[in-house]
Amino acid sequence: MIEKPLERLLFACRWLLAPLYLGLSLALIALGVKFFQEAFHVITHAFTLSEADMVLTVLAMIDIVLVGSLIVMVMFSGYENFVSRIDVGPGGDTLGWLGKLDAGTLKLKVAASIVAISSIHLLRIFMNAEKIENDKIMWYVILHLTFVVSALMLGALDRMSFAGHRSGN
Repeated sequence: MIEKPLERLLFACRWLLAPLYLGLSLALIALGVKFFQEAFHVITHAFTLSEADMVLTVLAMIDIVLVGSLIVMVMFSGYENFVSRIDVGPGGDTLGWLGKLDAGTLKLKVAASIVAISSIHLLRIFMNAEKIENDKIMWYVILHLTFVVSALMLGALDRMSFAGHRSGN
């Protein structure tokens, strides 16, 4: 008697996630503003920036793009996995990976993206190594290696958990 209405209510509650995914689009807009601020800085100072500063600025831009891509991946895949299918209509733009990322695969992609972002950040640290204390650099490396090991462990656990499903057994 109470089971069906409760199940319908719980199922409808998935729509509470929709504003959160919409909020991610606001973060994407903020990242876009920051990206073009950096691009403007590079263009207006192209002749006065040292090569190292130019590379650091471009790495910051790449970092922003990777974070933006991560937001798009989480926003669309999460919405489609947990809220509702995205129907772009016939002839509309589509993303090749949309509908193919389950929650486990999304976690792996997020972990890989975090490792890539951390790698770029670590490269930026190494390019400024003369200005940074050695113990701080050591902690940055340890943190990065923690991300790498975590991503590898997630991949190994995913492979063990879903090996039977993917091999057709």
